[in-house]
Amino acid sequence: MSSISVSPRSGSVVGVVGVVLAAALAAGCAMLPSADVLDAQAQAAMKASFRDQGIAKADRVNQDLAQLACSTDQPASPADTKRIEAQALATVRWPTGGQYVGDWREGEKLAQNGRGMTWTDASAAPKDNGGNCYNCHEIDRKEISFGTIGPSLWNYGKIRGVKEVTDPASAPIVQYTWGKLWNSKAYTACSNMPRFGHFKLLDEEQIRHIMALLLDPKSPVNQ
Repeated sequence: MSSISVSPRSGSVVGVVGVVLAAALAAGCAMLPSADVLDAQAQAAMKASFRDQGIAKADRVNQDLAQLACSTDQPASPADTKRIEAQALATVRWPTGGQYVGDWREGEKLAQNGRGMTWTDASAAPKDNGGNCYNCHEIDRKEISFGTIGPSLWNYGKIRGVKEVTDPASAPIVQYTWGKLWNSKAYTACSNMPRFGHFKLLDEEQIRHIMALLLDPKSPVNQ
């Protein structure tokens, strides 16, 4: 059987080739744009791909602080998280006259309704929008079609001890729920939940009805 030998000279050639390849690779890497440049290029390409159509305007691709901080491959920093939540809480408009709840029956209709805010809709007015709550949550167990992006809201008020919505003892959870519906990022900076009141997706009356669906002891959600 014959053997193949490598002379010191041929070995040195292999070493030189390796160095050359490594240098070429390093030079190629050095020529790549920075992450900031790539991000800017991606943003420009995305904005160039959208246009105003109907009620859907291209400015929807503009990101605020929360969207910027929560759409990267890294979690939002503690400083950004605190800032986002503080800014969001400051935007919450508490209900007129302190009236937090409406009619749970109307709330169920809104929770089932996924219409609104698309380019085919004639109006962006809240009265023409639904809440689409079942898309992300289990609410009334009579409804078997629901999403699981968000937690189950079955017995939402009951398990939190709400026996009467106007009872001062219920005030903390009532106020939290209103704030969460108005601007979800007030309590969770990177929440996936729509900011219904803040972005005028729903109005005060509609939010009251959803509040009733979740908190009214007479609501089927709390049976």
